[in-house]
Amino acid sequence: MTGTTQREAAVAAGLRDVFATGRTRDLQWRLEQLRGIERLCDEREREIADALAQDLGRPAFDSWLADVAPTKAEATYARKHLHRWMRRKRIGMPLSQWPARGWVQYDPLGVVLVIGAWNYPFYLSVAPLVAAFAAGNCAVLKPSELAPATSSLLARLLPQYLDAEAVRVVEGDGATTQALLAEGFDHALFTGGTEVGKLIMAGAAPTLTPVTLELGGKSPVIVTADADLDVAARRIAWVKLLNSGQTCIAPDYVLAARAVADALVAKIVENLERFRAGERTASQRIVNDRQFDRLAGLISSTTGTVVAGGGSDRSTLHMEPTVIVGPGADDPVMTQEIFGPILPVVPVDSLDAAIRYVNAGPKPLALYVFTESTELARAIIDVVPSGGAVVNHVAMHVLVAQLPFGGVGASGMGAYHGRWGFEALSHRRAVLAKRTTPDPTLFYPPYSRLAVALMRKIF
Repeated sequence: MTGTTQREAAVAAGLRDVFATGRTRDLQWRLEQLRGIERLCDEREREIADALAQDLGRPAFDSWLADVAPTKAEATYARKHLHRWMRRKRIGMPLSQWPARGWVQYDPLGVVLVIGAWNYPFYLSVAPLVAAFAAGNCAVLKPSELAPATSSLLARLLPQYLDAEAVRVVEGDGATTQALLAEGFDHALFTGGTEVGKLIMAGAAPTLTPVTLELGGKSPVIVTADADLDVAARRIAWVKLLNSGQTCIAPDYVLAARAVADALVAKIVENLERFRAGERTASQRIVNDRQFDRLAGLISSTTGTVVAGGGSDRSTLHMEPTVIVGPGADDPVMTQEIFGPILPVVPVDSLDAAIRYVNAGPKPLALYVFTESTELARAIIDVVPSGGAVVNHVAMHVLVAQLPFGGVGASGMGAYHGRWGFEALSHRRAVLAKRTTPDPTLFYPPYSRLAVALMRKIF
């Protein structure tokens, strides 16, 4: 056993010992952890923003909006509703079991592994901990090594605000993640790309560790001919610019009715320019060389027309928000998840053509529909599978703790947030409580003809 694997083994064993004490099951313990996360968000907002600026070049307000505020909101929502979530659910009994009582209770799983992502390295690390602690578990957090400042911050601050014996931060790269998975956890929650998600699932398989995978995919925007183009353009442009487009639920491409496509493109470009007008530069920071080169390749290889942006500076890892009109279906920008400030817009001749286009590919993490018709929006959602869907906006469903957040197919498995996260990281345990009387011997073998007749009716 190497030094690295010894570390992971010791961390896992130590947390199992803490869980065995039973203290994490207590409601007050859980509430204390949730309050700790709230205080962390309030008291350390500046330090969190500074770390995110180092890792991603993100403005402080954007860091509050995208990382700090939603994390605190998750913790606050869970704290306010946890007592009700923890209640046993009484279940009615069939005649065959009378007299008896039955219920479902939510038991902690044990020790949970959270594998964070680099694009929202605070939110996507700490929000899953909300679910883990609400469910009464101990947890290991492995932050992304691609956001080293935030990873170091989490390793330093989390033990100050949470039960330091019940949560451990283990920093490292992919080898560390695999070493942790080899220890066998009661659940693993991973946020990241689809290809890495496959490695996580493979690493979890030998120990039969159940997984929640929040992956990516090409989330489409369908804009119908009756859509409010001003609203659609503003909302698409705003969310596309967040975090330099490095968002798993960012609008990946737009399928616009041909009659309104030109007007929509013009409005999107106008908004991209207006939203960046107050910045020092029109370009946006990309996380590292590898991602920069990949994105630059998507632009240079397209057969579409670059109508805005297209410029980049590798020395500073900055890239202009770029709009491409009419790329070919086989262009890499249309076959790969973009995860950057590039927005392809494809005019389509009919709504059926848009639906066929989306359904020909893997199921996306999110689907966005802009239309003034409620019936049309529902019709589109019903025939286009996706992890989640939003009508007349983009990505806002992730901020609603009352809704489950997760993927389907290649975009992920399982869901969390709010009660859904509490249940995902709990064991729904069935309990049947029987009385010792009455205990008619009629129903024990050897069975009489009367017993058989009665049992056939009752059971």
